[in-house]
Amino acid sequence: MKPDINVNRHYGFDVLRILALYMVLQIHTGEFYYIGNGGAVINSPASHVVGWFNSLFRTCVPLFVMLSGYFLFPINDTRVFFRKRMSRVAVPFVLWCVLYAFYFYLMGSTDLETMLLNISKIAVNFGVDIGHLWFVYMLLGIYLFAPLISHWVQNCTRKNMELYLILWILTLMLPYIHLLVPAIWGECFWNDTPMLYYFSGFLGYVILANYIKRFFLPPKAWNYTLGLTLILVGYAITAFGFLHLLPIEKFNSGLELTWGFETINVAMMTAGIFLILKNVSLKNIPSWSTKLVSDLSGKSYGIYLAHIMVLNAVHTWLDPHFEHAAVKLPLIALITFIITYSIIKLLSYLPKSKWLIG
Repeated sequence: MKPDINVNRHYGFDVLRILALYMVLQIHTGEFYYIGNGGAVINSPASHVVGWFNSLFRTCVPLFVMLSGYFLFPINDTRVFFRKRMSRVAVPFVLWCVLYAFYFYLMGSTDLETMLLNISKIAVNFGVDIGHLWFVYMLLGIYLFAPLISHWVQNCTRKNMELYLILWILTLMLPYIHLLVPAIWGECFWNDTPMLYYFSGFLGYVILANYIKRFFLPPKAWNYTLGLTLILVGYAITAFGFLHLLPIEKFNSGLELTWGFETINVAMMTAGIFLILKNVSLKNIPSWSTKLVSDLSGKSYGIYLAHIMVLNAVHTWLDPHFEHAAVKLPLIALITFIITYSIIKLLSYLPKSKWLIG
């Protein structure tokens, strides 16, 4: 999530990273209005607003993966690569897991014994029930695999990369194929690795980012036409599916069928946004603006880790004061963004702060 800092910084990708981070915050804000106790679906006017607003923002995680994947390669020294990535990602992650355990204890959600148990469970999973931390495990998995494919990503032919992407796209259709055919291509209860298993998952977004980087990075007029088309078609599928299922599904697990990060429609929107924004330029604007963009982007990982604590407080504070979700969603998310950034900015002045904020 955090970019490498160098003199040739790609400010267009910094803008995209900040946009994706805001999307995460609004996605999590929306969860207050359609997820009830025990994962039950809340079907209300506010949940319909969430469907219209946040369907586009489901691209947040795939965009982060594409941005991380874009800067992953080449990997010339595996040991140096792991040392940099693990110190930047894994150490802050563990520290925030501990902080969240204390947070739940201080908020009265757990007792001292449960808090200590949650801390001890960090080696097994993130210990406390903070769902957004799943992203870090997925990202670390990509980092572990990256050295194995670095040479291929840098040197394979365009056709070979396209073959991988075609097979990956087929796996993105599986959530919908499963509505008609429950098991396909070797899927069964005793086999967790069917035919296209090795082409599935978030690694596809990494390959897609490097495919664009190698073969379609220079701006072209068709980038914008294709990008907008992908966004509109993908959004239509994503939003319609959510809103159609909202009055039908009883639990969130069924409601978010078209909101899955590994669905063809979300991948379409992600690719479209990436194509349109990949060549954003920040030329001829005040230097303080570029510094702010760079700083926000550089602290995005810390903001991501910390924002749930702030979001819970901001939601409790603002929700009673505004009636319409169309106002509450972006307002709560934006204020959470600003406050969390301010906190992470202050923490960055502490000695050895990189171990906490990445």
